[in-house]
Amino acid sequence: MTAGRPSRSPKSRWGQPLRLVLRLAVMGIGLGVITGTSLKLLAPRLAQGAIKPPSLDGAAVRTGQGLDQGRFEPRTELPALSQRWSQLAAAQKDLTASGFLLVLDDGRFAQLQPDLPLPAASSIKTPILLAGLEDLDSGKLRWNEPLPLTKEVVGGGAGWMASRPVGTRFPFFEAATEMIRVSDNSATNLLIKRLGGKTVLNERFTAIGLPNTAVNNWLPDLNGTNTTSSRDLAKAIALVDTGEKLSPRARDLFREIMGSSRTNTLIPLGLLQGLGKDGADPDSELLSFGITTYNKTGDIGIAYADAALIQLPNGQRAVAAFMVKGPFNDPRSTDLIRAMAGEVAKALVGRK
Repeated sequence: MTAGRPSRSPKSRWGQPLRLVLRLAVMGIGLGVITGTSLKLLAPRLAQGAIKPPSLDGAAVRTGQGLDQGRFEPRTELPALSQRWSQLAAAQKDLTASGFLLVLDDGRFAQLQPDLPLPAASSIKTPILLAGLEDLDSGKLRWNEPLPLTKEVVGGGAGWMASRPVGTRFPFFEAATEMIRVSDNSATNLLIKRLGGKTVLNERFTAIGLPNTAVNNWLPDLNGTNTTSSRDLAKAIALVDTGEKLSPRARDLFREIMGSSRTNTLIPLGLLQGLGKDGADPDSELLSFGITTYNKTGDIGIAYADAALIQLPNGQRAVAAFMVKGPFNDPRSTDLIRAMAGEVAKALVGRK
């Protein structure tokens, strides 16, 4: 005789599961009746707003619109800053200066002859970059489209592309980047030609609200015939950052290219000096204050310019541009731009 578990009869094997199913069914019917009755009683009060449905985590429902992109809309002048710029410029009788600042988030601004046309030098490259990325955005040109170097567009001065053989083809993205990174004049001329030439570009500048910006000669334009104004330069950057002229992807490309600029000795250094600091690498030093700048300078000896997007420590963004015309290679011209930028830092950031 072997030991083992006693065998269960069919009745005992199925009886317990059936009882469990019956209990669950009864409980389900009971809960359904209770829930239905409760909803019937509460429905009129919900319809009248007496009972508000709960929100997630007790917080208001968010729209998901994100941060406001701001706009190019001067609203409230900063008179002390405008007056300070005027005093700085008046102290240099033989220099002609222009400046414009706008905080995109709240419309605060300062100005000094902001619509005075002055020699643009390489600062003209910022609105040219805007026009190029606008055509990229609309599908009129390709990011890697080859641009052939011809005798017509070879420009002396800054850059390395002029040293390449005529007929060399540069992709659009390389020409656009080098135009800003090392201020390559041949790269700029390549873009001017690809975008339709001087006349077409000038018509586009006027159409987007840059009335004082004009390309009249190939770069380097040492005589200063290409013109712009401090308001135009600031607006060209603002049109990008507020999303008015470029898609988010093209805006990111604009920032990346502007961020590659090697020259940071005007607005960036001026901002740093205004905060009581100095340094060989202003961009890195400014990061300790929570400030980031994206700028493009211009320099033809008789005229200097710089325009920048400035990310402020409080999360706001400002556009600023300064231009000075004076005697050839006069260090007072660049000193004046730095001094005006320094006043911006004092007004908008203060000191640590």
